[in-house]
Amino acid sequence: MSGTEEENAAELKIGDEFLKAKCLMNCEVALTLEHKYEQLQKMSDDTTISHVFEKSLQYVKRFSRYKNRDGVRQVREILSRYPLAEFELCILGNLCPETVEEGVVLVPSFKNRLEEEAIQKILTDLSLIKKFQ
Repeated sequence: MSGTEEENAAELKIGDEFLKAKCLMNCEVALTLEHKYEQLQKMSDDTTISHVFEKSLQYVKRFSRYKNRDGVRQVREILSRYPLAEFELCILGNLCPETVEEGVVLVPSFKNRLEEEAIQKILTDLSLIKKFQ
């Protein structure tokens, strides 16, 4: 962003680099790190796994709302159908707001871009995935 333009996530003024970046939800990071962890364990018995790696894996597993691979895929697939910025999608997938009001507080950019009914539909879709996990 240029120096004269201020960042404002509520208005999606966050810089082109960030708007174009691929973001991952905690559950996606957990799956990726679990896969890497399994690979490291198979490589050899004396492979040491860093403390930072283990703590990172514990963190994303703890805060992942969706635990199985199919649920994670469904969340990404369903949220991708909506006109969401990548970081908005990840906020929803990570925090799983239950009400429209909570969703607007967590993702302030919704207020000016989406109608309440659209936000409610997104939240309903998310809750259905979570219910069937």
